[in-house]
Amino acid sequence: MVAIPSFPSLYVILDPSLAKDSPVALAGKLADAGVRLIQLRDKLSPARKIFAEAKRLIEQLSPLGARLIINDRPDIALLAGAAGVHVGQHDIPVEEARRMCSPSLWVGVSTHNLDQLREAARTSADYIAVGPVFPTSTKENPDPTVGIGFLREARRLTRKPLVAIGGITLESAAEVWRAGADSVAVIRDLLEAHDPAARAREYLATAERLRPPRN
Repeated sequence: MVAIPSFPSLYVILDPSLAKDSPVALAGKLADAGVRLIQLRDKLSPARKIFAEAKRLIEQLSPLGARLIINDRPDIALLAGAAGVHVGQHDIPVEEARRMCSPSLWVGVSTHNLDQLREAARTSADYIAVGPVFPTSTKENPDPTVGIGFLREARRLTRKPLVAIGGITLESAAEVWRAGADSVAVIRDLLEAHDPAARAREYLATAERLRPPRN
């Protein structure tokens, strides 16, 4: 597990199928706005295209101090020089992803119930994603909504950074942070905004005012 002294309050999930702008151009605008953690989640493209996109994104983001996480593919994360990989319940296990990556890379894992969360807490995962907190339309077959109560219970069960995901909007983000999330993962509410960079700045300003301090 990599020490993470302060987990970013906003975690942008960059899905090329939803982005209005090119992923590289959009990522640059978001990083300029203060976003420090972006995940490339491309479920449709072949590995070669994801690798090339990841390389371009890293070249864009690294000078701006932003990290890129690759969804599902620890091999691409390692070869492209990304900051980490995020795996789901149907991907390779956390410890296998850890073995494939260098020690400095973050490994994150998705959880959808308390049994999965307890198991994730016992692994070397650097952070745990929980959700969907609210109804979401960014997945074809989403897991059942877990709600704010689940997030509070998750916070009680682990000290690892928690990333809340699923249907989160600017209006609901404050409630999610107060329930125990270190970070909110946002997809549609940001990517489909008229000005994604301005929307990101609103999230960051809200977090600065309302997110409780974490040890």
